[in-house]
Amino acid sequence: MPDSFQILLAPMEGLADPLMREVLTGIGGYDWGICEFVRVTQSVLPRRTFFRTCPELLQAGRTLAGTPMRVQLLGSDPHFMAANAQRLVSLHPAGVDLNFGCPAPTVFRHRGGSALLAEPQLLQAIASAVRAEIPLGVPFTAKMRLGISDTLLAVECAQALEAGGIDALIVHGRTKEDGYRPPARWAEIARVAAAVKVPVIANGEIWTVDDWRRIREESGCRDVMLGRGALADPFLPRRIRGEEIPAAAAWVALQPWLARYWHGVRQRVVPAHAGGRLKQWLMLLRRHAPQAETLYQQLRPIKAAEDIDAHLIASGVLPPDFIAEVLDAG
Repeated sequence: MPDSFQILLAPMEGLADPLMREVLTGIGGYDWGICEFVRVTQSVLPRRTFFRTCPELLQAGRTLAGTPMRVQLLGSDPHFMAANAQRLVSLHPAGVDLNFGCPAPTVFRHRGGSALLAEPQLLQAIASAVRAEIPLGVPFTAKMRLGISDTLLAVECAQALEAGGIDALIVHGRTKEDGYRPPARWAEIARVAAAVKVPVIANGEIWTVDDWRRIREESGCRDVMLGRGALADPFLPRRIRGEEIPAAAAWVALQPWLARYWHGVRQRVVPAHAGGRLKQWLMLLRRHAPQAETLYQQLRPIKAAEDIDAHLIASGVLPPDFIAEVLDAG
């Protein structure tokens, strides 16, 4: 029987925005993904907040490529998490996810994300309250790290979320204090997976096909979630599925997607900040593609979006009529 597995796209605040999700899922290979988190405080958010964070809700919860995109909630109050989940469900998401992994200092200081990994009972209370608002048939998951400064409560947190009624658990193999420093603790994911009955999805430090093989072996998990590795090699999910894509061919195939991404950035981002978005992606792409390093170094000193347009056209990344297209779209 052939190996059956799923590949998920991770929620990445400031990296995997709606435009990047559209590009990455358009390139292909993902079964589903999770959008950036929706921050829940002491109110029920308006519908427009959910649509702004996850515009895929306007497309039956899917990207233009048809990839289901679940909506992630982040907060610490069970009542308001449940009330917002109720509103979210009315918008027909592809699924609902809970964020117990964000290590960002601001989120942590406001008792969100990974800060709650010190309170397993609260995790269960939040999951139970949200579960009560989610109809059967709507996937309900949670994403967590291994802990804050150590992994002593990892199993207890996972069991609390399971008791709260989640359908599956995504575990990032790092603590909050680990940040994104390698290595990820894949063997610790195995310890968590052995302690719960719900499926566990492994996440953390998957940059290559070899990494994918090793995280599955060390964690014992069949399914994986790709984070920054997805941006560094947009063809990684297809490589994992066995497609042979030589590096030179991958760069050529990526050109239309780079153009599409930049076109979207130019439509959505003010010119003064547009260049930073493209450079951020190129900084990750250069991990695997020397052409991305070259392009990054060329664009690095260029500030004006119009000058970046001209350079990308001269480099052949953009078509000659790109500027007219942007003006027409605007």
